[in-house]
Amino acid sequence: MDHTQRKITKIAREVSKFTVQTMKEEGIGTAEFDFIHLVRHRPGITQTAVREALQIDKGAAARRAARLEEKGYLVRRPNPADGRSRLLYATEKAEHLKNSKAEIETFFYEWLLEDLPEAERTAFCSTLDMLYRKSKRERQADFENLTRRIHAEKGAESHEYEKTFPL
Repeated sequence: MDHTQRKITKIAREVSKFTVQTMKEEGIGTAEFDFIHLVRHRPGITQTAVREALQIDKGAAARRAARLEEKGYLVRRPNPADGRSRLLYATEKAEHLKNSKAEIETFFYEWLLEDLPEAERTAFCSTLDMLYRKSKRERQADFENLTRRIHAEKGAESHEYEKTFPL
């Protein structure tokens, strides 16, 4: 039984919608942000590698790179190892965009919590921190415990099904 009713996910979705809306006002869409994010984390990545990572077609990748270069978020430089390809790098403006996204999310979360009394807000944030650390440890363990639980649940469900509907 999901006691949370997936409310953490639902709140995160609302934050995302607000962030997307606010960033669109700055002239950046979600697909462009994903492109910039990848280039920021992998400086010198080729357009082909971006295309493969984001699973977009060649034309879309080329148009997006050109548009982001025109807007000042990326620079394309010749690849010394291959005269035909270009290496992509994020600009300072792209770094500001990352900070801008974080600021938008922070603004939303501060607004969301502003009606809670200080003691409740502190306790809630402490609980969130504990849950985050637990989830991060599980990810770092390659979700070993969760995977085991899912397989155990599915095995139990399969066993119950076979008892109810024998072959």
